Amino acid sequence: MLQILRSTLVALLLTGTLAQAVLPPPPTLKSAFAKHFLIGAALNQAQFSGKDPRGASIVIAQFNTISPENILKWESVHPELNRYDWEGPDQYVAFGVKNKMFIIGHTLVWHNQTPKWVFEDAKGAPLGREALLARLRDHIHAVVGRYKGKINGWDVVNEALNEDGTMRETQWLKIIGEDYLAQAFQFAHEADPKAELYYNDYSLENEAKRNGAIALIKRLQAKKVPIRAVGLQGHNKMAWPSVEQQDLTITEFAKLGIKVNITELDVDVLPPASDYRGADITVNYELQVKLNPYAQGLPDAMQRDLARRYAELFRVYVKHAAVIDRITFWCVTDGDSWLNDWPIRGRTSYPLLFDRLGQPKRAFTVVLSTATTKF
Repeated sequence: MLQILRSTLVALLLTGTLAQAVLPPPPTLKSAFAKHFLIGAALNQAQFSGKDPRGASIVIAQFNTISPENILKWESVHPELNRYDWEGPDQYVAFGVKNKMFIIGHTLVWHNQTPKWVFEDAKGAPLGREALLARLRDHIHAVVGRYKGKINGWDVVNEALNEDGTMRETQWLKIIGEDYLAQAFQFAHEADPKAELYYNDYSLENEAKRNGAIALIKRLQAKKVPIRAVGLQGHNKMAWPSVEQQDLTITEFAKLGIKVNITELDVDVLPPASDYRGADITVNYELQVKLNPYAQGLPDAMQRDLARRYAELFRVYVKHAAVIDRITFWCVTDGDSWLNDWPIRGRTSYPLLFDRLGQPKRAFTVVLSTATTKF
């Protein structure tokens, strides 16, 4: 009898059946935070098209919401006046639908990655207000309408504010006026009345910009604009924003009666090239060796510091879980991150929870532990 039991045990171990029966599945981000908020990542085209199966497998295992890194920005989806390119966006949406994700559209109105032709007539002269409004409406109705009932929420307007909280002097503002925001939200609501609509921006933890965003949202609310949430991009440094700044920022926006989402989360561990703390993609500096200190790998001490930094941020998020619908990391692995090339091209950055081989870092385990934080 003992020999039979031993033989059975060996067989179970060899087949993996015993391990599956005894060991619980490893914790995932989406399971750990299931009672708090959705948790997701921004995907590049390789991940949702099948060219990066490792990245895709991380997304499927760990996340329940996705954002597109670039494929739904105007220059990608609508590169020419009478031409839309639906191949990439269709793949992105199909990936989300297949894996039962909460799908985000990013972004309908932005001053960057928008072709020059959008603001000009056939002769290259600036469009008038009504012509640009018509072009904006056509674009939003085409893009939002195509994915009606599939894309669940849209970053309608992205980065409309300066660092001091004033309105950014974009072509949208110059030609249409400040009501371009309300108009864009209305067009999106017309195209899909059930989709959630958001305003998204960076550095809202800084008081001046936060106050400008609060005033902006109040003006939109006064016009009955259907805004569901403000997106705090969450492009963090190791020492900014402080825990107190993050806590206060979420509290102040929640007072407006809207949700507060963290939409583009990462933590930059590299030395700053300047005092600039924003996320303007047009900012660039020259590569210097001293600004790229971890080209051969992130030291253990920095891994611990990064884990502590993520822990303090996530404890704030869990504290405010009642007003947060979603936390989204900006990219999946360190190798995918935009911070490898911004604000300095060619650096080696380590801002996320998964390393370049797709393996969870120390920060991953520490973030999981914050899900049980009590307040």
